[in-house]
Amino acid sequence: MNLSDNCFDTLHDNPQATMHIMGNLMLPDERILRALHNSKLIENLRDFEINILAGLLTVKFFEVSELVAELDTTLKDALMILIEGEVEVNAMVGNESVLLHLETPGDLARIISFVGGNIVDISARIKVKKDSAVLLLQRSKLETLLSTHPSIVYCVLRNLIQHVHSVARRNNAEKEQLSNYVYRIHGRY
Repeated sequence: MNLSDNCFDTLHDNPQATMHIMGNLMLPDERILRALHNSKLIENLRDFEINILAGLLTVKFFEVSELVAELDTTLKDALMILIEGEVEVNAMVGNESVLLHLETPGDLARIISFVGGNIVDISARIKVKKDSAVLLLQRSKLETLLSTHPSIVYCVLRNLIQHVHSVARRNNAEKEQLSNYVYRIHGRY
């Protein structure tokens, strides 16, 4: 199901928001917009730019216990943004295993596939823990904005870099804290 421009126009102009429905999972546009804001992907974008970007997004639903392989063409070079639910992504990047647990609206996954494409050998499996909905942004769709709206592309990529940097800083802090605990330095343990 594709989000259309009028989907977000409805949210901004009309109090009657549209709904995306799968089984027991109902997604009003406010949840989709909240997930985008939580992801910080649209930080520093104006409303009309958010609407343009929203026109490129696809909503995808996953059912509990569904196992999704990367071979699915909708996921190949797509950035994944959790709207609702719980998803676990287990990826092999080169020879290194990476496990991501998405449970908060706005959590991001598949960043390396999105920006790296075919440069890095990546295989991933997605396990759905709860009925879930995600937004997918295909790299090829974002690239269509390069000539018409380069500032949108710039902001999205800058925001992704800031996200990855914050994850790296957090991991380094956790590693240092664990090291301090193991070797009993820099504090009482």
